[in-house]
Amino acid sequence: MKFKISSHFKPTGDQPQAIEKLSAGLKKGEKNQVLLGVTGSGKTFTMANVIERVKKPTLIISHNKTLAGQLAQEFRSIFPENAVEYFVSYYDYYQPEAYIPQSDTYIEKETQINEEIEKLRLSATTSLITRRDVVVVASVSCIYNLGSPKEYAGAILEIKQGVRLSIDSIIKMLTKMFYVRNDFDFKRSTFRVKGDTIDIFPSYTDHAVRIELLGDKIERLSILDPLTGDGVPTPQTITVFPAKHYITPEQRLMPGVAQIEKDLKLRVKDLRVQNKLIEAQRIEQRTNYDLEMIREFGYCNGIENYSRYFDGRLPGEPPYTLMEFFPEDYLVIIDESHITIPQIRGMYNGDRSRKETLVDFGFRLPSALDNRPLKFDEFLRRLNQTIFVSATPNEYEVSLSAPENIAEQLVRPTGIIDPEIEVRKTEGQIPDVMKEVQERVKNGERVLITTLTKRMAEDLSEYLADPPASLSEALRAGRQVKVTYLHSDIETLKRSDILQSLRLGEYDVIVGINLLREGLDLPEVSLVIILDADKEGFLRSRTSLIQTMGRAARHVQGKVIMYADTETKSMKAAIEEVARRREYQLEYNKKHNITPKSISKDLRERLIEKVEELESEAGKKELTVDDIPEKDKAEMVKLLELQMQEAASLLDFEQAAKIRDQIIELASSQ
Repeated sequence: MKFKISSHFKPTGDQPQAIEKLSAGLKKGEKNQVLLGVTGSGKTFTMANVIERVKKPTLIISHNKTLAGQLAQEFRSIFPENAVEYFVSYYDYYQPEAYIPQSDTYIEKETQINEEIEKLRLSATTSLITRRDVVVVASVSCIYNLGSPKEYAGAILEIKQGVRLSIDSIIKMLTKMFYVRNDFDFKRSTFRVKGDTIDIFPSYTDHAVRIELLGDKIERLSILDPLTGDGVPTPQTITVFPAKHYITPEQRLMPGVAQIEKDLKLRVKDLRVQNKLIEAQRIEQRTNYDLEMIREFGYCNGIENYSRYFDGRLPGEPPYTLMEFFPEDYLVIIDESHITIPQIRGMYNGDRSRKETLVDFGFRLPSALDNRPLKFDEFLRRLNQTIFVSATPNEYEVSLSAPENIAEQLVRPTGIIDPEIEVRKTEGQIPDVMKEVQERVKNGERVLITTLTKRMAEDLSEYLADPPASLSEALRAGRQVKVTYLHSDIETLKRSDILQSLRLGEYDVIVGINLLREGLDLPEVSLVIILDADKEGFLRSRTSLIQTMGRAARHVQGKVIMYADTETKSMKAAIEEVARRREYQLEYNKKHNITPKSISKDLRERLIEKVEELESEAGKKELTVDDIPEKDKAEMVKLLELQMQEAASLLDFEQAAKIRDQIIELASSQ
């Protein structure tokens, strides 16, 4: 099946030339290309058109779950007839196993698995095995150990009406595929048996399958609604895939156990030679317990640390990942590559450091080191053809691509140009900031101010909200500014509410640090102020400055003011790049007689109710669950459940998990 875009939009601006250039490059066999697209230029739509043209299964890698979820939603609306999948870490909460020698503290691995995300992960691999019109939007978790695609694809159950198959053989196969018999609580990854009928709820779908047998022959197959029990007969062959990605063939299980025993003896001997008697005893006890569990049940907690033995990999060999599930001719698109590439590059070393401590102190065998993400060079070797997408690609991505393979997309469909930039001296900057803020507030516009420290963000927001008596009467006479700060100490859900409050006009100004760069879409913001712009470093690099300036590129009156006493190389490079884009955009608008329009974006309802509304009535500084009236708790639980489902439907599982925790806390206090 081919990719087919379903949209009333057509490529516009300089999207057509970017689509043509990237598609031609892929068809010529170019390995690396760059899409340099400014914020708001419709890079997602360009990517979709390229995919439709080249007809390749595509992996899109994003640097975090939330942005991956947003991308998956967009691609699903663009490709409604094709398989658009979402693949991220399936943990609501993940605390890795670790040991801290300084305090002799062992931290056991703790996880809360999100069944909905696990379903989506399994759906992704199932689609990749069964069809080619697949787009998988993934976080960087796609470079982690997943299990062999060959074993996964081989451990399937194919069922067809009229085929001879005994009920016992079906049950035995389902058990090997990690399905659990449960005749009372029918849910994903379970099956139930009643007489000659077996109902299977696949781990990756929302419907179940009913198999009705007559003796050892399949009499009828039906697609089953797991809630109502209504079935629709189907003549088609149904393939049921495993409930887990990690499948160990029986022929490898016992040889793997034997090799673990052999390596354990060598490790114990080595530790005793080093006079590490406690460590030797620890590794012996822990590993023997795991082996007993594997022999008895086929698994143990932390079995992934023994994956090398059961995969048939040699020490040091890379694990199987999602990338192995794609065919050889697949396409990789790396979104926000200036962030995603460094993140991928650094994942192996962070994981290795933690595991080496566990191995050194006898908590794990050395084989645990092979349960890991890919090294960066291993990741690169698995790439076929790649498009790096960013408004500010790093030198690395640019260096991989020839100049003719860099497609620029600088025109926004709305005609909005990049903001005007002004550099001012730091002397008297705060009163000057106050004056600029008052001017924007008077026009009903919003302001973002970025600082270098949390303390500065908090102090400045307090100053703007309540200016000192020493400030000139002209400034103090202006309308009181509604301001708050935003930094990493603010809870994730609270951050979303603050940004929504800015759009609603409940705040005029937000003062923040690095949170004001990527991923913020605030059309009401007309002014971005950058303090300490000349303090060279990560937060004031060329890339960071351009990204920060981009927050003012959604409003026709967009402007950036940088306060600095010197012009650094990063400042100069950022200013020149934005000026180049601005000149190009102005010329394009003039040539095509385009009048810029501010971006319009619908306001979303908040995902959580603000507790401060209850606090204002109670006149309290802080509000605990016990302070909420009993009559209100049940209603709050209902509202939160709706908001949790909304967050999950938007693929924002991190927020859904936080809301779920609030529900549990409220419900337990009733």
